[in-house]
Amino acid sequence: MYYDYHVHSHFSSDCKVDMKDIIEMAIKLKLKEICFTDHIDYEYCDSSINFDFDIDEYTHYIETMRKKYCANIKILKGVEIGIQPHIIEKCDNLVEGNNFDFVIASIHTCNKQDLYTGDFYLNKTPRESYLKYFEELLYCIKNFKNFNVIGHLNILARYNNEVAKEKLTDYFDVLEVLFKALIERNKGIEVNTSNLRYSEELLLSNEVLKFYHDLGGKIITIGSDTHVPDTLSYKFDYVYDILKEIGFKYITTFEKMKPKFVKI
Repeated sequence: MYYDYHVHSHFSSDCKVDMKDIIEMAIKLKLKEICFTDHIDYEYCDSSINFDFDIDEYTHYIETMRKKYCANIKILKGVEIGIQPHIIEKCDNLVEGNNFDFVIASIHTCNKQDLYTGDFYLNKTPRESYLKYFEELLYCIKNFKNFNVIGHLNILARYNNEVAKEKLTDYFDVLEVLFKALIERNKGIEVNTSNLRYSEELLLSNEVLKFYHDLGGKIITIGSDTHVPDTLSYKFDYVYDILKEIGFKYITTFEKMKPKFVKI
């Protein structure tokens, strides 16, 4: 039984698929739980995209889906928040009072520059890009209260070929600080399987996942980061095998922002 904790629907500006279609595929795949984590990115640097949605409408739709499919699958209300140092208070205010089950904190914009289009990487070496990314990420980990896991931690490697040549094992000194900050605050990381749709490697290598585990990291979710039904729970069997080989005995699920541990 799989638990997909990074799923998008038509409430995300970059997804056109109705939540109902995603749920029906999840039932077909016999998923135990599915958590919708649609995008909210305040002050996203591409003004042509509005990464926001009406939370009341979102909540009502999820409640309707829960009632309709309650006999078949558990549906969680989550959100993927695009974090930046200067909007942390706004992000905290968003979560407070909106009764989310689960919150992913993701960096899509760094130094107020877009990671996807490539502006962020201009006039920087790959190492300089990573160090700036990690600097802002650490600030957000220490100052953003209302999140559960960091999303797609190595997102730079997805968007820039030169950065992708870097090895995260060369940044263990920085990752140790990041991971310890997460562990101390009872936060975690996700294994995002989207990279496996066009690569043979996860964004986070086995060595990095083991490093997190050996430091005492226990909170870890698995998410497909899907925007279409066909890639729900993509390669989860592969990820479960990796996690068990590393020594993880549990993956984490959430309800009302509280972690629960499920044996794998």
